[in-house]
Amino acid sequence: MVALINLGYLVSISLFVLGLKLLSSPRTARRGNFLSSAGMLIAVVGTLLEREIVDFRFIIAGLVIGGFLGLLAAYRVKMTAMPQMVGLLNAFGGGASALVALAQFLDHPGFKEAVFQATIAITLFIGMITFTGSVLAFAKLEGWTKESPVVFPGHRLLNGLLLASIVVLSVIHVLNPSSSGMLILIVIFAVSSVLGVTLVLPIGGADMPVVISLLNSYSGMAAAASGFVINNYVLIVSGTLVGVSGLILTNIMCRAMNRSLANVLFGGVGGEAAAIAPGARRSVKGYSAQDAAMTMGNAHSIIVVPGYGLAVAQAQYILHETEEFLRKKGIKVLFAIHPVAGRMPGHMNVLLAEANVSYDLLKDIDQINPEFRNTDVVLVVGANDVINPAAREKGNPLSGMPILNADEAGSVIIIKRSLKPGFAGVDNPLFYEAKTLMVFGDARETLVEILAALKQSV
Repeated sequence: MVALINLGYLVSISLFVLGLKLLSSPRTARRGNFLSSAGMLIAVVGTLLEREIVDFRFIIAGLVIGGFLGLLAAYRVKMTAMPQMVGLLNAFGGGASALVALAQFLDHPGFKEAVFQATIAITLFIGMITFTGSVLAFAKLEGWTKESPVVFPGHRLLNGLLLASIVVLSVIHVLNPSSSGMLILIVIFAVSSVLGVTLVLPIGGADMPVVISLLNSYSGMAAAASGFVINNYVLIVSGTLVGVSGLILTNIMCRAMNRSLANVLFGGVGGEAAAIAPGARRSVKGYSAQDAAMTMGNAHSIIVVPGYGLAVAQAQYILHETEEFLRKKGIKVLFAIHPVAGRMPGHMNVLLAEANVSYDLLKDIDQINPEFRNTDVVLVVGANDVINPAAREKGNPLSGMPILNADEAGSVIIIKRSLKPGFAGVDNPLFYEAKTLMVFGDARETLVEILAALKQSV
């Protein structure tokens, strides 16, 4: 039986690695997700057999309740709320790891082995930072709390003191775990929970994709640490895979914004409009959906730039229908995907995949930027900061951030509710250029009108 269980673990780990590899491409992501899920099922079954659990009533109850809630979320949660969902799942992962550590401590009273006690403290620390930080990120994205950065005097000093206290308490616990019993671990639990909140408080909406990615990495590291606590190799490997891949993705997204991780965590950028002086914004002429349809209908090539406004309006389906109509007319259509568009990594890819937009039409920033200068029309749907030419200038929160070169195209159509700047609070000079057609309104309703006008012109 032991050999069979170990073989199952090996198969599970192999499926995790293969699944993660397949997740790197939209074309194979669904298969990768399936293989990873199969690997987790094998790992869970193997663990239950290895531990020789006799009473499965609680396990079955947990499977039924958790499975029902997961199925309900899969059907009920809208794609616009997917970033919040990912944040909540990160929280569950971190919280579960922390509870495993506490349970193991209670299950081994008087066990003084240093590595065991150190991993318990580390798991509690990372797990609770992940839990409370992810819950706060969820609340910000859901609009339950202020989305802009919250910074107060002494914020960084407080974080430093909290971190130092956790380190000191952990050392005391490892040196003499039986002296205080559960008390020190409860304090570590509580202080880590506070630190998770204070770390996410100064992070604004513009940086939420990076935060979600980083918290996902934390949840993986917490899982790996809990794997050491219970001596489970599958948990160690799977947690490490999630942790490392999350860190790599976080680094990629930071480079896409030309900012360091420290600047994202402590810079307090996002949600404010301080970069715009009173009265600095100019008025622009608003164009109609019919004007936009006429411009698009006469084009030979169009690049679509989706943003969070597309997700809010749930306009991905009508956008796909519009794209299909244009391509049938012989117009070349591509989609420009910026790494930090939306509220989580890959948000636009997931959104467009839901509407069955062909993967071949989706191009990342490096692939698409050379194409803009040869493109007749750029259609911007709900994006702002990722096309803001102010990023090429110095002295503003967007300075140095790689952007999509939409301003190099022949004409630019921007569907937006108002002239309100993006999360970085920087006014967009592209709004005021002569070649820009600003079409104000809800993205879905406006695209419906544009498509109707295009069909009438045939």
